[in-house]
Amino acid sequence: MLVLACALLAAVCAASAIVETITVRSARAADSATGPRATGAGRPAGRATSLIAALGHLGRRGGLPVPAPGDLERRVQAAGLPASVAVSDLVAVKAGAAIATALWAFAVLLPAAPGRLGPVLAVAAPAAGFLAPDLWLARRARARAKLLAVDLPDVLDLTRVAVASGLPVGRSLRTVGHLRGGLLAGELRVCADLIDLGVPRGRALERLGARCPLPGVLALIAAMQRTERHGTPLAPTLAALAADARAERARHVADRAAKAAPKIQLAVALLLVPAAMLLMAAGMVASMV
Repeated sequence: MLVLACALLAAVCAASAIVETITVRSARAADSATGPRATGAGRPAGRATSLIAALGHLGRRGGLPVPAPGDLERRVQAAGLPASVAVSDLVAVKAGAAIATALWAFAVLLPAAPGRLGPVLAVAAPAAGFLAPDLWLARRARARAKLLAVDLPDVLDLTRVAVASGLPVGRSLRTVGHLRGGLLAGELRVCADLIDLGVPRGRALERLGARCPLPGVLALIAAMQRTERHGTPLAPTLAALAADARAERARHVADRAAKAAPKIQLAVALLLVPAAMLLMAAGMVASMV
């Protein structure tokens, strides 16, 4: 039985790793296939869309006077939500989640809660529902930052080549957005389109920095602003930023590899070694009998 349990646990871990790998590769393939126009939209599909819409409707009907945190708009942009999602919509979702979890707690948890645990659950459940969208935003922002960091060195190199060939900054951003797919290239293309539509360059670059809050992207924006203000050459700065981004990506890969070794050793010690010892013990017992 112990061998079977270890085998089932190993199968579950392997299946989870496979699903996670397929999910990440599918997301990257979707980003490359749909092009820059669709990147950053990140619309939840299917049941998640219906659930978010229902929570938002419940929050608006509930009429809770929930103030919007000052940094909520910044977190919404860092998570890559489309421009159609307003901060008020997210506040309504937070209020609806608090109301839904409060009703669930009073209907399900409180009757079954022993002793004085009921009042604690009555307070903790709405608080957890109210904070759940913030956790979702933070998780989405972290996943998006990882994809942006992967694309950053190549995008900086392509932008350097475009600038060195004599193209202006706005056209260089659009050219990189057209030639290279991915999340960051799509954001650069949107920034260039906004500048062409008459949006002030400072505001378009500020939006780019809010949606891509990476140190390399912020340094790129600062370099473009210095070039526009003082006329300093941009290509050497882009080359240095690309080298720094590649070094940072190599360091991140090395850190992940260093963290993976103890996990592999733990899996071997907990799963493979006991199973092998049990098989050897079973063979020894069978030979003795």
